[in-house]
Amino acid sequence: MNVLLKSESVSFWQAFMFWLKLGFISFGGPAGQIALMHEELVVRRKWLSEKRFLHALNYCMVLPGPEAQQLATYIGWLMHKTRGGVAAGVLFVLPSLFLLIGLSWLYIAYGQVTWVAGLFYGIKPAVAAIVLQAAYRIGSRVLHSNLLWTIAIASFMAIFALNVPFPLIVLAAAIIGFVGGRLSPASLRMGGGHTAVAVSTVNALIGDDTPTPSHAVFTWKRLWQVLLAATLLWLVPMGLLMFQFGWDHTLTQMSWFFTKAALLTFGGAYAVLPYVFQGAVEQFGWVTATQMIDGLALGETTPGPLIMVVAFVGFVGAYAQALLGPDSLFLAGALAATLVTWFTFLPSFIFILAGGPFVESTQNDLKFTAPLTAITAAVVGVILNLALYFGYHTVWPQGFGASLDITSALIALAAAIALLKYKLNVMQVIAVCGLLGVLIKQWI
Repeated sequence: MNVLLKSESVSFWQAFMFWLKLGFISFGGPAGQIALMHEELVVRRKWLSEKRFLHALNYCMVLPGPEAQQLATYIGWLMHKTRGGVAAGVLFVLPSLFLLIGLSWLYIAYGQVTWVAGLFYGIKPAVAAIVLQAAYRIGSRVLHSNLLWTIAIASFMAIFALNVPFPLIVLAAAIIGFVGGRLSPASLRMGGGHTAVAVSTVNALIGDDTPTPSHAVFTWKRLWQVLLAATLLWLVPMGLLMFQFGWDHTLTQMSWFFTKAALLTFGGAYAVLPYVFQGAVEQFGWVTATQMIDGLALGETTPGPLIMVVAFVGFVGAYAQALLGPDSLFLAGALAATLVTWFTFLPSFIFILAGGPFVESTQNDLKFTAPLTAITAAVVGVILNLALYFGYHTVWPQGFGASLDITSALIALAAAIALLKYKLNVMQVIAVCGLLGVLIKQWI
């Protein structure tokens, strides 16, 4: 039985309802989201085999962008063509967008309410620990040679001591990887990535030996169609923004900035956070450092990819600047959040719809390039710098000249121990720290 007949046993609308459900329950960051998809699609539903699942995952891991969302898009596309991929990718993000718009409004409009302030007081130290855990997790997966350790340390010093822009760090790492891959290829071999328990998927609808469906066969015509559609989907909204507001307007600059950010997220959402921080906080001033930490906390507590923190940045920046006038604060925030989400995720869809057919034609032959491995190593150092920066703003909120916030420091330490030593779930740690924050603020 060929793949077209097999996939018909799972209708588009059956898959649609699953992707909708996934959008509301995809907590736990990329590792948790990928594990959830593996459990649901490979183990329980047997929509595709272990081998096909990991083949798709390996491709998504070397792309810039949120790998879990791209994996959902890939599987949806493989099963039900372009509409399946679009449905899977959009539904992975949409619930998170609506939730973050609502939570961002509550945050900026009622953030001074005692219990809300207490909640964020407890969560902020946990966020610093979570980012530290991300650096450890990626580092343990990637840093398996002296060269990669050197790249990670150099990238940390570059951004920590010299304030080198993140794109330059990525470029330098790519050049080192390109050269090093030819001089010492063993030093730049990609590590194991996300692991999944091997399971028997003999009866999978899309199995190891299932022929590639016709829509997933690579053709130049289809590639150019996808690229043309992508160009229009980017140019039309950007052109309307420039026509209506001009190039220097905040909405236009946000859209352009997050387009660039979408192309620099090698290594997952934590990798792009330093770039977003440099731009949104230091360059444009759309949000403050404290608000950025709070936004990351909200991103950790909502389903969907963590990079959805960009919706918070857009909402708060537009709301605070009253871009559509003082009577349309919420509308300005919601519009900005939607725009930055559009421009952040558009490249991810293009990578899958344009590159998917090539990947399907090269099963088991996809090679991780040395430049990408070097970039991921550099990302470890950049994320470590971000963890230290967040920690500094949490335990010394008024700067080194002021007194140390011992309570915040203790919460951060406890959160780090819970995550790194006892391997507790991120949501559990955030919930406990948030509750502690509320109780502490009630007593003060």
